[in-house]
Amino acid sequence: MRKFAHIGIPSAEKRENMSRIDAMKLSVSSPADSKHSIEWLYFEYDCPMPKLLQTSTHIAYFVDDIESELKGANVLVPMSVLPDGTKLAFIVEEGVPIELLQPLV
Repeated sequence: MRKFAHIGIPSAEKRENMSRIDAMKLSVSSPADSKHSIEWLYFEYDCPMPKLLQTSTHIAYFVDDIESELKGANVLVPMSVLPDGTKLAFIVEEGVPIELLQPLV
């Protein structure tokens, strides 16, 4: 089952309180700092992330079983594990990037 996590919106400029993710060459804000759960993303010119993700708003969901969500899905960014143990992947549904997050339990 999916539970809404946040909406990610690309930004043309860096915003206050963004954190830089060096390996991905992007900066992000925390959705927890937004009353509407918005995650702002600033992609550097040489960011390796897919162009669809860099130019489109994405919707993020918490999921219980990311592996089953990825079966048969149109995978945009393969699953990786964040430093806190959260599993993350991006898929495409209805032409829109969808972020899947499975927190460490």
